[in-house]
Amino acid sequence: MTSWLKTPLGDRHFPIIMIDGIHLGEHLVLIALGIDAEGEKQVLGLREGDTENGQVARSLLRDLVERGLDPERARLFVIDGAKALTSAIRKMFGSLADIQRCQIHKRRNILGHLPDHLHESVKAVLKEAWNLGDAKLAKRRLERLASSLEAKHPGAAASVREGLDETLTLQRLGISGRLYKKLRSTNAIENLNSGIATYSKNVKRWQGGSMVVRWVSAAIVEAERKFRRVQGWRDIEKLVRALDATQQNLEATAQRVA
Repeated sequence: MTSWLKTPLGDRHFPIIMIDGIHLGEHLVLIALGIDAEGEKQVLGLREGDTENGQVARSLLRDLVERGLDPERARLFVIDGAKALTSAIRKMFGSLADIQRCQIHKRRNILGHLPDHLHESVKAVLKEAWNLGDAKLAKRRLERLASSLEAKHPGAAASVREGLDETLTLQRLGISGRLYKKLRSTNAIENLNSGIATYSKNVKRWQGGSMVVRWVSAAIVEAERKFRRVQGWRDIEKLVRALDATQQNLEATAQRVA
């Protein structure tokens, strides 16, 4: 386990990183899943804590960087939208981090502010917007949705607006098709977490964080044997070009300011 958690990461580029947490008893384990340019998945690291707070997230990201993950290269982070995690990513990677908010989590949050009779119509609008190939058009559609909800359901309107741009990141980067469907949510890492939960289901009492980490690590080693390339992996090259272009634009802007 110790060897696995210290594996150097500098010999491969992971343009996509998914991060999510799994609760086991009173413990939370935050896991980072990397996807390389060939669509191959690898669990990059984990951190155990009692809540999904900024300190745990920063500790996980700091570990990845210390093991060779280049903080000076643009990449895509796919997350559920937790504010502490978003803040930690921004602090560690700055503007080089493009964040894609999980659309499934966002939809769930929006619907949680609405009565049942509005769910289907709002889901239809969200689906339409998130299926558009034009991020600017999708943003206008979502802003109109928020405006239409403002008077009677201000909580839902605020939920639509909160992190709106981050739900459209893949569209802004020009990603569509099967890769878009795969990266628009955190399903890939949630499936891993489901496997971890199944692997450890017979544990009735967690005797400390070390025990949790050992079980999660063993479950991950088992799960990695069944990993397959992500669907639409051939379009990852297009994503990498878009991320690199974003980085070049940022560097050019910084040079002009300097």
